[in-house]
Amino acid sequence: MSDVAVQAPEVPERVNSFARIFGVLFSPKATFESIARRPTWLAPMIVLTVLPLIVIGLFGHRVGWRSFFEKQMQGNSRVQQMTPEQQEQALELQVKYGPPFVYVIGAVAPVTIALIIAAVLWGLFNGLAGTALKFKTSLGIVAYASSPGIIRGLLGILVLFLKDPATVDLQNLVASNATIFLSNDSAKWLLALTRSIDIFTFWPMILMAIGYHCAAPKKLSTGAAFAWIFVVYLVIVLATVGLTAAVT
Repeated sequence: MSDVAVQAPEVPERVNSFARIFGVLFSPKATFESIARRPTWLAPMIVLTVLPLIVIGLFGHRVGWRSFFEKQMQGNSRVQQMTPEQQEQALELQVKYGPPFVYVIGAVAPVTIALIIAAVLWGLFNGLAGTALKFKTSLGIVAYASSPGIIRGLLGILVLFLKDPATVDLQNLVASNATIFLSNDSAKWLLALTRSIDIFTFWPMILMAIGYHCAAPKKLSTGAAFAWIFVVYLVIVLATVGLTAAVT
């Protein structure tokens, strides 16, 4: 009687989505390999949606929206051309309707941005590198690569509790970008440019490059993935800076 090799059934990989958040930060290669096999994306998106809402709520409570919008108006040349009465009316409208708008943006921005970036990189790498990735895999990579934003959010909460409310800048809550080298009265387009040179921008980009390489190691190196991601980043920065210069 011939020997028959009996192969044990493959044990399905157990996925702890929240544990993957820590894994991406401390062991990105192994974690992204796991994401490539069984992609998930919901856990980091939940955390990255809740944290900004907490930050916004704390900011409104500890700092207040009037001072925030006053600073915004001071840097707007069009507002400076208004009469004092018109400026006061504009300020009252912003204080009334601005905070709900900020909450809405904080709630929808993380998922919306992740979907857009995942779609762009999915099309880019499939079209130019022939990676044949599924969109869910691309979204999983982008979602978990955004995990450094959780650290940024936690640092922001700490800043709101420890820093003098009069010195808190909601647009640069954590001093992690190049705006620390500029004064507050610098040109808005220059502030937009330096704000994009941020630790919490480049860290996720590096993680994305690792993730896409792990998902298609034979088609895409980490360096090539980062190069394409950096090109997309440059396009976004140039568009943002140009728009800022046009409206201020």
